[in-house]
Amino acid sequence: MSQFIFKNYSFVDNVASFHYGFDDGRDFTETVTFNTDDKGYDEDLLDKALQLAFVIIGTSYYKTFPTKSVHLDFALDQSQANFFNHVYQEGLSQFAFENDLTRADLATFEFQTDDMAKPLAYQGSGTVALQSGGKDSLFVASLLKEKNLPFSSWYVSSGARHPHILDDVGAQLITSLRSIDRIALERAGRDGAKNGHVPVTYILESLAVIQAILLGKNEIIVSIAHEGEEPHHHIGDLAVTHQWSKTWRAEQDFAEYVTRYISPDIHIGSPLRQYSELRVAELFVEHTWDKYGHAFSSCNVANYRQGNDNTTLKWCGDCPKCANSFVLFAPFLPAEELKSLFHGQDLFSKPSLTHTFKGLMGIDNVAKPFECVGEIDELRLAYHMAQARGGYGPLPFEVPASTFDYKQTYPSQAWATEMLQ
Repeated sequence: MSQFIFKNYSFVDNVASFHYGFDDGRDFTETVTFNTDDKGYDEDLLDKALQLAFVIIGTSYYKTFPTKSVHLDFALDQSQANFFNHVYQEGLSQFAFENDLTRADLATFEFQTDDMAKPLAYQGSGTVALQSGGKDSLFVASLLKEKNLPFSSWYVSSGARHPHILDDVGAQLITSLRSIDRIALERAGRDGAKNGHVPVTYILESLAVIQAILLGKNEIIVSIAHEGEEPHHHIGDLAVTHQWSKTWRAEQDFAEYVTRYISPDIHIGSPLRQYSELRVAELFVEHTWDKYGHAFSSCNVANYRQGNDNTTLKWCGDCPKCANSFVLFAPFLPAEELKSLFHGQDLFSKPSLTHTFKGLMGIDNVAKPFECVGEIDELRLAYHMAQARGGYGPLPFEVPASTFDYKQTYPSQAWATEMLQ
């Protein structure tokens, strides 16, 4: 195979279909079922959003047999080509690292036109807030409720189920069904396909833009703090990060793409961007713990893998996300309260997590886990704050002191920040 082909996309009866293939005849089809209201929608605007999702979702299938060359039936200008090059290179950096690839092995999108596609005016109004059942999105939902700001919650499901906690957010819950082409991916796997992480946050954001247009909404809230900035490794000039699409630069680029190529009247971003992960944990305890503390989860292993029943969210107590959450919340919660989420376990004292905590704390050159976790200095500070609070056992190794200022604020989009002030 020498070329990945973006075949076509369509939208019929609330179902978006995205078709891809390789030049050897192998093909893939993904569908996403959306919700619409009775007011109708702007078909030209929707097409622009579908085109964006079409290219970004393609990462899930391109990765099977990655090629340098890709083919699109529509022309890109230089800015668009640059944007999609970032998606398929920085956005696939972890995939490249785990499959011994370099930037030179990944897709390059060529620009074919100097005529920039014109964005459209849009009269929509209202807010869609992405929901997962994790601390960040529940915290944002609670702040929106506190400020009496109306919004709809939106959740992307891979089946008929969704976390029951989302029914208690106090807002209309909208779900969309994403059907990945599992059969074709399994067939590709048997034929020697590669596998690995894709920029899933960008995929969800592109689908959120579609859903917002179909509902006549113009504000899309994602709940992402200051995270994803610290590289795990480097491949030449390619920084390897677990979730590049959660970074501040990626948020700005996505918002700019929407403004320039879809509509300047649609806004997407995170009101939490100004906060560190540790600060969000503290604010979650202050504002949200009483309601959601024993119902939320950030554990991917127990809840968010394909096919898992996540109607009731759980913690596995054995993975990097559990360890990360434990150390972030430990400074702000009594030990017995936090341990109750993990079957009474003090994760600092769990031998099977020693290696994981070394990676999180940057000890003995253990690699930082490929997960959405805090920065090394941030987690070192959280650990020492937890030890000073008392009630938690020590890790079986020395953790260097940290001067991390967890209350510092970071750059963020003004409209998103002002929404919750």
